[in-house]
Amino acid sequence: MTIRFLVLSASLRPQSLSRVLAEHAYSCLRASGVEVEWMDLRDWDLPSCDASDCYSHPKVVEIKERLISVDGYLVASPIYNYDVSSAFKNVVELTGKDVWSDKVVGFLAAAGGQGSYMSLCGITNSLMLDFRTLVLRRFVFANNADFDDWAISNPEIQTRLEELSTELVRVTSALRPR
Repeated sequence: MTIRFLVLSASLRPQSLSRVLAEHAYSCLRASGVEVEWMDLRDWDLPSCDASDCYSHPKVVEIKERLISVDGYLVASPIYNYDVSSAFKNVVELTGKDVWSDKVVGFLAAAGGQGSYMSLCGITNSLMLDFRTLVLRRFVFANNADFDDWAISNPEIQTRLEELSTELVRVTSALRPR
């Protein structure tokens, strides 16, 4: 049984530091030889979750099927107002337990400064408590100082992305039946 992964870029900005993190992590996973898909929320015209008709929207059905088909995720999100992007929170609400239950998820976050490094706590607690998602104990947090001209300039961030990618594969593989 092949284990499959997905890297999700949850920024809607055309230029995004979190997308730079996602692209690097995607390259790390590809270089390791695992099966990995790329998903960019800019490519999805999703409705806002209204707890009603939104769940049957064709794009919601499509994204849900695609997310269900993988075993582990790396989610890269910008940090806005000490939280992940509303686009990612919307995806979680639209897809729910069918997608997030018993999956392994690692997080990458890009913020303007160092002060918001704990911003992932809200979404990780929600995923763990509501859906029994296994959230990797380490995450990659980077800020503006870690980038130069839309590239990662801090070698420590590059190393942490490689380590998180390796950890995603290790943990997901250990939890999947053979």
